[in-house]
Amino acid sequence: MIKSIKNIPADAIVVGLDIGTTKISVMIGKKNQNGKLEILSNGCSVSSGVSRGIVSNIDKTVTSILDAIDHVKKQLDLEIKDVFVGIAGQHIKSLQHRGEIVRDNIELEINKSDIDKLKSNMFKIVTIPGEKVIHVIPQEYTVDGEDGIEDPVGMSGVKLEANFHVITAQIGAVRNIIKCVEKAGLNPVDLILEPFASAVATLDDDELREGVALVDIGGGTTDVAIFLGNIIRHTAVIPFGGNIITKDIKSGLEILEKQAELLKIKFGSVMYTDEQENVVVAIPGLRNSPPKEIAVKNLSEIIGARYNEIIDLVYHEIKSSGYENKLMTGIVMTGGGSMIRNLKQLVSYITGKDVRIGYPNEHLGPESKDLVVSPMYSTGVGLVLKGFEELEENSKINNINTKIKEGDKESLIDRISSWFIEDQVN
Repeated sequence: MIKSIKNIPADAIVVGLDIGTTKISVMIGKKNQNGKLEILSNGCSVSSGVSRGIVSNIDKTVTSILDAIDHVKKQLDLEIKDVFVGIAGQHIKSLQHRGEIVRDNIELEINKSDIDKLKSNMFKIVTIPGEKVIHVIPQEYTVDGEDGIEDPVGMSGVKLEANFHVITAQIGAVRNIIKCVEKAGLNPVDLILEPFASAVATLDDDELREGVALVDIGGGTTDVAIFLGNIIRHTAVIPFGGNIITKDIKSGLEILEKQAELLKIKFGSVMYTDEQENVVVAIPGLRNSPPKEIAVKNLSEIIGARYNEIIDLVYHEIKSSGYENKLMTGIVMTGGGSMIRNLKQLVSYITGKDVRIGYPNEHLGPESKDLVVSPMYSTGVGLVLKGFEELEENSKINNINTKIKEGDKESLIDRISSWFIEDQVN
């Protein structure tokens, strides 16, 4: 649920930076008088220094960020400095953990400080070397053996327990993201987990409340996030995305990678149909060689094989989460990889769930709904929306762009436990 924006100037602008495996996107937006988001500018560039969500080449990534910034500067006369950056990739992991504290004074009611103490203990759990807990999300509380409590504040009790969804990340990978943003001359105000951003942009209140699985198929990875009761219950990152489909086509049909990508976009489908039986596409040959004919049926079989594998892994995550039978509103597919033909039918066939494609227009104003229509921009739109939420909560805005408060100049690494918004999908 998007919170109402209060105490934020009418000319406030938020910039979201999505550093993906395939593309780097810069999204700039502002709120209209009705509280809806209007996208003022959107710039994209080819991402040449990122592999499966992890920065593999600092200089190339910085160049790609600057290219995307240049695109939006040509559309808007705006000096961009402060950005909300998406974080994802195969280094993001999650686990379930239970914590407890014993209160000293039963006469005092449970208050926010008790909750904060319980949550802070989760940041101290032992992790793999090089990883750090970056966020903990309470699932439900237990007071003196009474479980199923959503908010224990105001209750009396001695023993306070809670189940937590704990998210970890590799510190090195996160530092590299921050380094790239800063080398591009930008100030990363906060890092936001991309599944949270995509959820804000594509899901409605009923889905978040009644249970939904969000599947974001990006270029290098596929993110899975399960929501129930307005709380994220399970997250997972599958190390396959749209890029591996292109590579399968390239090797299977023995063509150039750029030709494989064009074939995937224009003629690709995850399921073979009778209409494709005799359809043939001719592509230019190499070095004056004759054109090569590609049967669309063969193309669909190659694409379908890999998508079957990805969706099987997604379904495994849904089943292992324990929430398979609680997804009353089914599955929402988003991201650039969700644009392939017949994906809804394939996912519904494998999982037996209702499936829809998630477009990032759930909270867009009328002037932007026709401009940002592709699922590939779900994360970018969500980053801007999450940025406005955080600005409302932390009052970090001044004039036309966001600014860190004076005296609040510590690095994001030092503020690692507060990277993400306290209530991800309130």
